[in-house]
Amino acid sequence: MNELLKRSFINSNELETLLKEREENKADFILVDVREQIEYDMSHIKGIDILQPSSSFHSWSETFFNENRDKTVILTCRTDYRSGNIQKALQQNGMERVINHSGGIASYRGEIVRS
Repeated sequence: MNELLKRSFINSNELETLLKEREENKADFILVDVREQIEYDMSHIKGIDILQPSSSFHSWSETFFNENRDKTVILTCRTDYRSGNIQKALQQNGMERVINHSGGIASYRGEIVRS
């Protein structure tokens, strides 16, 4: 497993590296954007697998946890505040491989999808 996927947080350069490695089948993870739909629609990191808004965390958290508890999950938002809170909640419930994208999309210089 890539050493970056063993950490509790990664920066934007490291996320960009991991996304390239995933394209080459050298890394396996789920990239989750926890911003709101309107934010996602305006722009998002290319490679996001799923949008799970933090405002509705209680409606999706149990299902998400049960479906992904054995997977590596990277959470991102605008700056890392919301993703950090979601990370803590998932970890407190036993999810071990959950990583926060430090700096969020605001610090990301890789490919961004814009509407």
